[in-house]
Amino acid sequence: MLIKWNTVSPYFCPLGRQTVRKAVGNAGMGLRKKRMPFCNEVDRGSKFAPPERGADFRMVLNYERIYRIFERSKANGHENAYVKKLQMRIVKAHQEGKHGRVKSLQWLLTHSFYARALAVKRVTENRGKRTAGVDGVLWSTPKSKYEAILDLKRKNYKPQPLKRVYIPKKNGKKRPLSIPTMKDRAMQTLYKFALEPIAEITADPNSYGFRIGRCTQDAIEQCFTSLNKAKSPKWVLEGDIKGCFDNISHEWILNNIPLDKEILRKWLKCGYIETGKLFPTEQGSPQGSAISPVICNMVLDGLETKLKAKYHKTKIKGKAYFPKVNFIRYADDFIITGETKELLENGVLPIVEEFMAERGLELSKEKTVITHITDGFDFLGCNIRWYKDKLLTKPSKKNYKAIVDKVRSIIKSNATCRQEDLIRQLNPVIRGWINYQKYNISHEAFERFDFDVWRSLWRWCYRRHPKKGKKWIAKRYFRQMGTRSWTFCATTKDGFALKLIYATDTHITRFLKTKSEATPFDSRWEEYFEERDTMRMMREIKGRKKINALYKMQNGICPHCNERITIEKGFRIHTTLGKDYKERHYLLHADCHRKNTLLD
Repeated sequence: MLIKWNTVSPYFCPLGRQTVRKAVGNAGMGLRKKRMPFCNEVDRGSKFAPPERGADFRMVLNYERIYRIFERSKANGHENAYVKKLQMRIVKAHQEGKHGRVKSLQWLLTHSFYARALAVKRVTENRGKRTAGVDGVLWSTPKSKYEAILDLKRKNYKPQPLKRVYIPKKNGKKRPLSIPTMKDRAMQTLYKFALEPIAEITADPNSYGFRIGRCTQDAIEQCFTSLNKAKSPKWVLEGDIKGCFDNISHEWILNNIPLDKEILRKWLKCGYIETGKLFPTEQGSPQGSAISPVICNMVLDGLETKLKAKYHKTKIKGKAYFPKVNFIRYADDFIITGETKELLENGVLPIVEEFMAERGLELSKEKTVITHITDGFDFLGCNIRWYKDKLLTKPSKKNYKAIVDKVRSIIKSNATCRQEDLIRQLNPVIRGWINYQKYNISHEAFERFDFDVWRSLWRWCYRRHPKKGKKWIAKRYFRQMGTRSWTFCATTKDGFALKLIYATDTHITRFLKTKSEATPFDSRWEEYFEERDTMRMMREIKGRKKINALYKMQNGICPHCNERITIEKGFRIHTTLGKDYKERHYLLHADCHRKNTLLD
């Protein structure tokens, strides 16, 4: 920012407020400055060297100081609260049919400082923060992050081409992945904040991929709900879209996605670089972009509504008739249930193909099949099958083989490492698979998995000591831990016993599915999601520690009604902002939390 010597220097604070204004008349001549009521030391001239008369100078910001202010605001959750509030206003305006207000709120969100700061935060703190685009630029310093916040502007914005890489698929093929630059990722994340609320309230009720508050277990549980009764449908159409992200029609996206058309067109037409050459993009939304999952969901939304409009409960000759057509989708994988095979082949499948053709998509003939429920089918790593008189969801053979192969490869690649280091590498992998499959009927799979892991570890131990006896090896690497006599365990330097995680020690429970009509941006469902968050914290160790700490700090008393907090009455974690703009958490009764009167 270039300024004259006889003008007052504008100071741009992280909150987006100009605290100093230009001098009027003869005021401000020399080093005198006319001050606003809320100005600070910056306008006193102490931070800058006095300039020569008639010369221009460049104002040098103290980026480290400014970014500390920014980091403190991030810790307090200011930007999250601001963005969430605007998103809820967008949802309310859309429900009331005020489309002009929706556009104005989207513009306000994409131009606000807090939203830009949150976008930079998301980009610089996720797993891809060390992956650069075609320009090789990374935002790793406070100065670069703060400059990035100020640089996220719509005016004169031009995205750079994508960097194309390929990642292997399960079937041996390769999946094209396009990597945008850091600035393009931040801009896409920023506009994603404005698009996501509309995508949530217009989504299909039983769509579970790339949505807030939903996961794969929700889709699996919905499959179980639709197929677990004796009168449930017995035929299933397994659908898979051929190259979903790469073949979406640009024309359809520009005509139907409620987002800034100019910005959207630039992202779709930016092209990609492969082997040093620039290739244009005539169709598709690139995989790897932050906003592509939301666009893909909006492209596929409406299929469930279309099927329900044709296949619903009706009366034929005075008798109720229900074709039992149910739709469950996760990203580009979906299943459709039906009463008969002919209904799915001749009635449902043509509707799906027509729906996809309008969007430039087509079904994969290899993966689109019609299966009877007694034969079972694989969906999201689980096998869903009817056994005699009941429906069971078990880990699929492909999913089980994949995790066993991964564990074996880790063990083989660490043939000479310490036992402690091997356990630290295996535990996160084993824990992740167990937590995913613990909601299914996985007892037999867990037992088999523990045996396969033990056998691989025994070979690892035996090859390290070929001249030692089996008893010596067993005593060296395995211990008695509780009721388990063969526990792979090591003692750390500080005397801590580090043991391997075993699948059979996990308690198998049923997953509580999120309600299909619930959306996190609707104020009517805010209490529902808070209740689910509380239940989730009760299931996790970190969550239980936090709840116990709050309970002890309050001596088990609700600060709102001064009565004891019990499980029977229920409780919630209430968050409020103090006078110092810091978040404070309290443990309240469910009714007291609902009133929302504490420190508001």
